[in-house]
Amino acid sequence: MKILITGGAGFIGSHVAERLLERGDSVTCVDNFSENYEPEIKKRNIRQAMQNKNYRLYREDVLNLKAMEAIFRQAMPERVIHLAAKVGVRPSISEPLPYVETNIKGTMNMLELARKQGIKNFVFASSSSVYGANKKVPFSEDDKTDRPISPYGATKKSGELLCYSYHELHRMNITCLRFFTAYGERGRPDMAPYKFTRLISEGKEIEMYGDGRTKRDYTYIADIVSGITEALDRELGYETINLGNSEAVELRHLIELIEKETGKKARIKQLPMQPGDLPATYADIAKAKRLLGFSPKTKIETGIKRLVSWYRENKQ
Repeated sequence: MKILITGGAGFIGSHVAERLLERGDSVTCVDNFSENYEPEIKKRNIRQAMQNKNYRLYREDVLNLKAMEAIFRQAMPERVIHLAAKVGVRPSISEPLPYVETNIKGTMNMLELARKQGIKNFVFASSSSVYGANKKVPFSEDDKTDRPISPYGATKKSGELLCYSYHELHRMNITCLRFFTAYGERGRPDMAPYKFTRLISEGKEIEMYGDGRTKRDYTYIADIVSGITEALDRELGYETINLGNSEAVELRHLIELIEKETGKKARIKQLPMQPGDLPATYADIAKAKRLLGFSPKTKIETGIKRLVSWYRENKQ
């Protein structure tokens, strides 16, 4: 099968590409290697995939419609996984306009190109941020998502709405996957699991917002990838589906686990809670189990052990 992945050199995208290549698919990766974090990190992410004859890389931005049209013509994909986005809750508050441009216009471009190409299945990377300050836990796909508390969350909700419109108008199969704090090997350097692993390993100070009691549903990368590939392979009409571990972990427990695996004590600088931060995220994954056969395998203890081990072997 021919599959196009946007944001394919990032954390999640590079892992998805490797899984698809392993099973014999042809993968076209599109990534703009933006300065969200060092482009060299993304180059390392795809080092293994680049050795596969069924992998092709395009350094391009989903906002460049003309260039993306040419890529679609050359690659002739049958299915699309749209992961490319401006990410991060806190930065979206201080600089919201690039989020609107990339996450809404970029998604619109991809949907329109997919329509023209006659794409059978389209998978869109949404986020648990669409739930806003939801007080009901665990978060269910039936919960209201019209009150996101960050521009990032609002753009992801906007993407879901565009996807629904394209399904209704053009009968495209579109699955919007709401990721809950993906972590693991090659993790995003701005997110707590990777960032704290690096800083604690180096004996540097970490910043902890609040008293450490905030909770996140940390979801190991291999489980996220399994959910994505299952969604890619199934024609579900239009669906929004949570992908989480369905286990809320306190921030201070995450720090303790990293301390245990690194063998070093964290130097913690406690700061106030930040605008846009949620007290907790927690996924109801009943729908994912029913529609995708999704069953996360990796507990936080195992996932952090693997992340720290990988970091030791690969730190630059």
